Amino acid sequence: MNLNLNLKLLCFSISVIVFSFFNCAGKSIEKINDNTDINDLTHKSIEYWNQRTNPDALKKAEILISQIIEKQPGNFESSILLGKIKYIQGYFFENNLEERKILFSEGSEICKNAVLTHPDFYNMFPNFDKNNTDQLLDVLNKAPKSTLPGLYWWGQNLILYLNDKPVIERLNNRELMEQIMHRVVALDPGYDFSGPFRFFGILYSRIPGLDLSKSNTYFGKAIKANPQFLGNKLMFAEFYHQKAGNKEKFNYILNEILNRNLTKHPELMAENFLIQKKAQTLLDNESSLFE
Repeated sequence: MNLNLNLKLLCFSISVIVFSFFNCAGKSIEKINDNTDINDLTHKSIEYWNQRTNPDALKKAEILISQIIEKQPGNFESSILLGKIKYIQGYFFENNLEERKILFSEGSEICKNAVLTHPDFYNMFPNFDKNNTDQLLDVLNKAPKSTLPGLYWWGQNLILYLNDKPVIERLNNRELMEQIMHRVVALDPGYDFSGPFRFFGILYSRIPGLDLSKSNTYFGKAIKANPQFLGNKLMFAEFYHQKAGNKEKFNYILNEILNRNLTKHPELMAENFLIQKKAQTLLDNESSLFE
């Protein structure tokens, strides 16, 4: 089978998947009343979450999950999923810079609150003052493993929120970002396809005065550990190679992502599909990114 035919088959497969997502997401959300069971809300929100390549479906998942949290303010899992949705909306779908920062800020605060109000965290630190920076940094270093998802998505939303903020704001938040993700590394360095290494790859490309070569090292670790997840290479190109001025490598990696056959890893189809779309957007804006 030749390359052109392979590409046509891949495009057809993706088209079928995306069409089914949009078709399902086009249905209106059933009216929710105060008596709606939490389990029913959860089931419906997960149905839309599974269609997350479609921004309309993602928005409907967001609405339902917000209703769950309104009914159960301490629902940790729902809060973290809402934080992930904010991240995906901001990184993959939102083109307006200010709106993107709002989404990342909201995602960061949602996950931060989920961590600090988690029963296991509260039981360990009942007298903790969340407004005391020194105390916050100290307790984060001892956060229980049950808070891991919250710590991770707090950090991921925070670093992308700060990405387009003034340098002084990034510097002021450096210690907090490092402490959050160092704790994640201590608990599970492979979490979210080596996401902590991906995080530090971004960090070392965005904080002035840090050794940029460490960004290269961290991204290399993430890619080596999880080559099937295209997000590691995407951010390697977007953050390290753009910062280093490596236009040819930036271009090569993004085209490599676009030429990847997504059907080889169906369990990552949704994530890798979004990543391919982001790669194309970066390529379309290549000239302005390397001015």
